[in-house]
Amino acid sequence: MKRRRRLMLAAALVAVLQLLSPVAAAQGRGPLVTVWKSPTCGCCKDWVRHLEAHGFEVRSHDTGNTDARARLGMPVAYGSCHTAQVGGYAIEGHVPAREISRLLKERPDAVGLAVPSMPRGSPGMDGPEYGGHQDPYDVLLVRKDGRVTPYQSYR
Repeated sequence: MKRRRRLMLAAALVAVLQLLSPVAAAQGRGPLVTVWKSPTCGCCKDWVRHLEAHGFEVRSHDTGNTDARARLGMPVAYGSCHTAQVGGYAIEGHVPAREISRLLKERPDAVGLAVPSMPRGSPGMDGPEYGGHQDPYDVLLVRKDGRVTPYQSYR
């Protein structure tokens, strides 16, 4: 009888956790993204808001972008205005939340993802001050062996 009760309680707990999971994600309790950025950069703040709107929990540091990029192994050639880390991966620049989620699901052997430069229309570079302009850009998969391949293209 005690075993049956424990099984029922365990099943109820699992059901409650499954119900609360979307709520937790909506409240920003998804994967933790740590961001290093300039304290005055508006597009970095907009990118952080983009991640939070897509369920990521974000912790920002207003210094250390260059040091974080080097520490995480992201080549300077793919640098941008902010560097982040999530799930053991480096994220450089205005990478869409959708591609970060895909990266965490697929778990490739890579340093991480990069959107070099600051293309208009990418997350954080898509506010009204850009007048609706959309530059074509690629999200790059930066592999540990130094190779870089397109992970997703935005046209």
